[in-house]
Amino acid sequence: MRDPATLGDMTELRAEVDATDAALCDLLAHRARLISRAAELKKANGWPARIGGRVDEVIDNARRNAEAQGWDPELAEVLWRELVEWSIEREKAALGRE
Repeated sequence: MRDPATLGDMTELRAEVDATDAALCDLLAHRARLISRAAELKKANGWPARIGGRVDEVIDNARRNAEAQGWDPELAEVLWRELVEWSIEREKAALGRE
């Protein structure tokens, strides 16, 4: 990743935005694979898709990570809540539970 201050024009900046978006997609795909594995482990242990304390922990981590990186923790929370809910629905489907 390039320091934004080193980007001399919009062409360079847009290229860096596109590269960053691609990297984010790679990370999100990896996270989705982790969720698939979590569903397998939960099924083997008889655990539910939603574990309330863990949801809160993930959201708190997202807010803390955002603050540490200097971006909006409110936005991080909104994004992670959506991501967590999507993940839980994916796990429910894998577990065969509504």
